[in-house]
Amino acid sequence: MTDAVQDGAGDSPASPAKGPGVAGGGAGATVGARIAGLMSGPFGRSLGLVIGLLVLCLIGVITAGDRFADFDNMMTILRLASVIGVISVGMTFVITGGGIDLSVGAIVALATVWATTVSTQTMAADIHWTVMVTTALAVGAGCGLVNGVLIAYGRMAPFIVTLAMLAGARGLAEVISGKKTQVIADRGLKDFFGGRVLGIPVLVIIFALVAAGGWVLLNRTAFGRRTLAVGGNPEAARLAGINVKRHTAMLYVLLGLACGVAAVMLMARTSAGTSTHGGFYELDAIAAVVIGGTLLSGGRGTIVGTVFGVLIFTTLTNVFTLNNLDSSTQAVAKGLIIVAAVLLQQRVAARNSTP
Repeated sequence: MTDAVQDGAGDSPASPAKGPGVAGGGAGATVGARIAGLMSGPFGRSLGLVIGLLVLCLIGVITAGDRFADFDNMMTILRLASVIGVISVGMTFVITGGGIDLSVGAIVALATVWATTVSTQTMAADIHWTVMVTTALAVGAGCGLVNGVLIAYGRMAPFIVTLAMLAGARGLAEVISGKKTQVIADRGLKDFFGGRVLGIPVLVIIFALVAAGGWVLLNRTAFGRRTLAVGGNPEAARLAGINVKRHTAMLYVLLGLACGVAAVMLMARTSAGTSTHGGFYELDAIAAVVIGGTLLSGGRGTIVGTVFGVLIFTTLTNVFTLNNLDSSTQAVAKGLIIVAAVLLQQRVAARNSTP
């Protein structure tokens, strides 16, 4: 008994020494797991986008010097990003909800043409230039409604419906305008949207407001939660009491409305409406959304990531332009970035699904 007690007493000092070591190891593992979880989540994705944007800016400074770092050039980048940025915010909702839209560029063109016809401009001259704004918004929302109804209630594939809208809207824009550029006579619209507030272009402010509103709508409202649910599992969302068809239609109306806003911004920037507006906007918007971290399969979306995606592509274009590089090389670079982003998404999804 004495030996046993002595053995136990001899072990006692070692026990406290082991305790802190185990606790310390557990705490370290917990902290490491938390950091890994943080970096694999929205914060990590946003940080990667910020680093990518900073690298592009560094390349711009090295290759173009003061021409790139100039304040006016920064405002030019933001102004060019604003139009496609507004569309990309709307596209984020549609893709998060499990859809896709290939017709946004054609809808923008149709909205600019319809809002700048002689009859519309005459009405605007008699009443107010906001008539043109209202017309553009109505055309965009109307096209989005057609897409949404056919997809949600007609049970047609989004790819087919929006591809048909792409052709139809672009063709209608050509018919209405006679393939001619319609110049805006009223200076009120151009002066308002082409102005600056504290040195910041109004177009950039509109983009910031749309992005902020989109973030609140997606992350802080029932509409956003329903969008995530519908995109993640439509059947489960239906069983949970969500009207999936109505919500899907509303997502396309929201994107159409964003196209209307973008059309107004484009009209103010170019002082014209034409059927050639919005070329390849659908590809740029989808690319920005994918680069930002929104899943193409739906169920996960990020407005912050979309904004950074737009800025990355616009900055890339600006760097190429300042260095007199051809558009073909730029297209190749964009394609490589998109492929890399999709591969990264697949890798992250596979890792998250592994038990």
